[in-house]
Amino acid sequence: MSTFFARKEDVNSGEIARNWYVVDAEGKTLGRLATRVADVLRGRHKPIYTPHVDVGDFVIVINAEKVKVTGRKGQQKKYYAYSGYPGGLREETFDEVVEKDARRVIQHAVKGMLPKNRLARTQIKKLKIHNGGLPEHGYEAQKPEPLPL
Repeated sequence: MSTFFARKEDVNSGEIARNWYVVDAEGKTLGRLATRVADVLRGRHKPIYTPHVDVGDFVIVINAEKVKVTGRKGQQKKYYAYSGYPGGLREETFDEVVEKDARRVIQHAVKGMLPKNRLARTQIKKLKIHNGGLPEHGYEAQKPEPLPL
């Protein structure tokens, strides 16, 4: 019996199904949520997982502003942005970022758990993050299933 490897042609032709999952981030720990979401985006939960082919599914994260971190990370965890100019290093805490746009926190955490290559750029596009609840996400037509965490 030979090992099965998915090919790019199999995914593009529709032979490999892409499911839609919805995750409610309310009360979930950021790192544990991001790990599970990254695995689904990559397709690691499927028996046909192939590292060099994108066989993953779509994930919708709702209630992004209600994600939590443990301990004092709200004040101690820092997010950096550098403009490229001298003195252009900007620093924000977790609480400041969540107050402005909570979607950035989940996007940053999940992106850091994906591989650092071209494939990751296509995988992160399958992540949809929303601050509101279930009715506001607008993906009812895809019939997303709840993702067990």
